Amino acid sequence: MKNILLTTLNAKFIHASLGLRYLYANMAELQPQCEMVEYTIKTRPIDIVESLLMQEPKIIGFGVYIWNIEETQQVVAQLKVLRPDLIIILGGPEVSYETEQHPIFKHCDYVITGAADLSFPQLCRDILNQRKPVEKIIRSKALKLADIQFPYSYYTQEDLAHRLIYVEASRGCPFKCEFCLSALDKTSYPFELESFLEQMQRLYDKGARHFKFVDRTFNLKVKTTLTILDFFLARMSDDLFLHFEVIPDHLPDALKEKLKLFPAGSLQFEVGIQTFNPDVQSLISRKQNNEKSKANLQWLRHNTTAHIHADLIFGLPGETIDSFEDSFNQLYQCEPHEIQMGILKRLKGSPIIRHTEEFELRFNPLPPYNILTTSTVDFMTMQRMNRFARYWDMIGNSGRFSATLPVLLGNNPFARFLKLADWLFEKTQQTHQINLKRLFELLLGCDEIFPELDFEHYRPLLEQDYVKTKLKGRLQTERLTEQRHTQHKRSIRQQRHLAEKGTNAP
Repeated sequence: MKNILLTTLNAKFIHASLGLRYLYANMAELQPQCEMVEYTIKTRPIDIVESLLMQEPKIIGFGVYIWNIEETQQVVAQLKVLRPDLIIILGGPEVSYETEQHPIFKHCDYVITGAADLSFPQLCRDILNQRKPVEKIIRSKALKLADIQFPYSYYTQEDLAHRLIYVEASRGCPFKCEFCLSALDKTSYPFELESFLEQMQRLYDKGARHFKFVDRTFNLKVKTTLTILDFFLARMSDDLFLHFEVIPDHLPDALKEKLKLFPAGSLQFEVGIQTFNPDVQSLISRKQNNEKSKANLQWLRHNTTAHIHADLIFGLPGETIDSFEDSFNQLYQCEPHEIQMGILKRLKGSPIIRHTEEFELRFNPLPPYNILTTSTVDFMTMQRMNRFARYWDMIGNSGRFSATLPVLLGNNPFARFLKLADWLFEKTQQTHQINLKRLFELLLGCDEIFPELDFEHYRPLLEQDYVKTKLKGRLQTERLTEQRHTQHKRSIRQQRHLAEKGTNAP
């Protein structure tokens, strides 16, 4: 049994919490009394409560984020009912701002705001030594990165084999984009490079081959970037994979030449574009050279083998559906492999709320605090764009429709895909859990909305994409599919009971 449990609810099992490992690495003399326990948001809260209580801890620290707040609140509330003496400490971005107003606040004993690498161990010392702080909110002091221990030795062999390995060469961000919590950072602070690379070598020696960098601005300081890339180039293998978030308008020639050296399948770039609208960029304090960003995206696409994942945000103050259409079409012409369509969210603490009154920003009061309406986008339009984003991820980003998609989108990708998204929702009334074969069958009938489509050319392309999925059976026509789906069917459970009784229903 351990006195202190460090836990969080990850979005998926594949996500290994870097934050927990930082806390564990810095527990010092308390580490033997401490244990990390990770769950996912798919696990029932009552089962998480049982698992935690079986270990009879005195203190539990929870990492709280926008993606796990609802489930974490259920866990914490039940823990306090069952073990009122249990000390519950919360930390993480979701509770670091507007802390006292959060419903979870009443269920915990302490909240640590800001970077808790050193403040959490100190709070545990005070509690275990009967020096409990009077204040419920503990505000972390600014720390020097040289003063904290690296977490990477606490990735297990199972982690390396089955989960994403998150690493960071720096913390913070010098930019002030108001939709992001990093807008509150003063600048970007690097870890001492030689020490960081020693840690990467140890991970590599243990078998790590997938490294996901969480740095907000990996290519901010090009000299450092080149050194890190050289480190991995010297260790290149068929299974080495690197993920970086890069600034789109900052690719000097030295960096471009280095990127050319990486083989196919080894690099993924997350490129934040968000909007090409200069008026909106100015409103949200985003500095971006649009022409250079587009040129760099096209250069990356045609001169490297990197997988390009580019981000847009719908719902920013001042953005209209027409101006967003322009951004989408410009980005599509840059040919990224994926366009991640995000819907604006109100991250607690982010400066975006300063536009609330002027642009009539109305956010969902429940997580993930997505924008519902603005002065330039009504609720019904916002719903259409939510569906657009979901269908685009299924069709545009999945890679399953590579032959079909260019024919579907033609010369006006945004308008045609919005029309397709409206039609798909009219047909299915759903945006999730659409069977892949069913999706192909639906797209087989989209000449209903695109009568100008050359069906004799289009159908073989769709069948070509279908064959690549290795789904069983042949494509059925849309009409036959609709008939099959409207037939009455007994539930599988009912059919089993009828079979046991030997009953043949009429």
